[in-house]
Amino acid sequence: MAITASIHNHLSENKQTLGQETMAVSNVGGGADFDPSAPPPFKIAEIRAAIPKHCWVKSTWRSLSYVVRDVLVVAALVVAAIRFDSWFFWPVYWPLQGTMFWAIFVLGHDCGHGSFSDSYFVNSLVGHVLHSSILVPYHGWRISHRTHHQNHGNVEKDESWVPLTEKVYKSLDSMTKFVRFTVPLPMFAYPIYLWRRSPGKSGSHFHPDSNLFSPNERKEVTLSTVCWFLMFSFLLYLSFTTGPILILKLYGVPYWIFVMWLDFVTYLHHHGYTQKLPWYRGQEWSYLRGGLTTVDRDYGWINNIHHDIGTHVVHHLFPQIPHYHLVEATKAAKPVFGNYYREPEKSSPIPFHLIKYLVQSMKHDHFVSDTGEILFYQTDPELNNNHHD
Repeated sequence: MAITASIHNHLSENKQTLGQETMAVSNVGGGADFDPSAPPPFKIAEIRAAIPKHCWVKSTWRSLSYVVRDVLVVAALVVAAIRFDSWFFWPVYWPLQGTMFWAIFVLGHDCGHGSFSDSYFVNSLVGHVLHSSILVPYHGWRISHRTHHQNHGNVEKDESWVPLTEKVYKSLDSMTKFVRFTVPLPMFAYPIYLWRRSPGKSGSHFHPDSNLFSPNERKEVTLSTVCWFLMFSFLLYLSFTTGPILILKLYGVPYWIFVMWLDFVTYLHHHGYTQKLPWYRGQEWSYLRGGLTTVDRDYGWINNIHHDIGTHVVHHLFPQIPHYHLVEATKAAKPVFGNYYREPEKSSPIPFHLIKYLVQSMKHDHFVSDTGEILFYQTDPELNNNHHD
């Protein structure tokens, strides 16, 4: 009898332990009870230690090979467009070339982070050439994007698609609200953002005296603005010499498709997840907690074209890692992340599935509270009713 009771108790303990382990494994993948705003039980040093050392190594020649690849594709598409100048070919050319402009931007973005090369001169030179070619002021954008990474998830200090506070939101006129939250209109916002930033913020990416920049950065900003105007002047010259319609078809339409890509991808890295993600202010914010609110996305066969920019969580925490190591680094870091990593939904060859997340977010994510240090988006039902009407 005693032996039987002992065996029964041992089996019961094993079942209880197994049940606890099963619940733990289940929670690693996330669940309804998981609070994404809770302080993580790990430190950023633990994530760094999990990433293989070679993932931090930058190869200038390998980075330049991607530039050569993308520039050759852009040139080939231009040649093909001029050769097959017809309204059957242009609808094929525009999305392809616009996507390549976006790929060019991502490589310039790597230069801005210093993940392109260990050489500051190489990063600056290549970054200016790439970004100026698609009408982006390299240093002006680089500095504001650095601010975005240093303050990701911080309502008061972040720089990219920052939530509006309720006070700022209510101060907007109805037309501004309509434009900001009606798809696809916000996907054309980037040029406006470069000139005048977001609602509630002031300054310009082109003006060296903008409050975006410190006094010692003004010369660099001036240089980038001059490069931007040289490119813009060159496009005007081509418009006068070859005809504005041709330049509009060769460059203008792909440029706006690139802008849509940039706004679409950037927005979905920080919005539109199935579970609402936190934003922070004050003492609750930390670099790690802010970085863990970013979201990885799968873009199907476009992942390779735009240099795995959808592998975004590790990139946000460690922007020094070259893009060609992000997938491996993320795989190594996932066991440390646990619940805090959100597995991206697998994409078909073209990521049409992401459109629904954009639409849902624009419909529900309107503003955050003026008070509090852990914040979640709130919805303006009146705006949704207006949209419905």
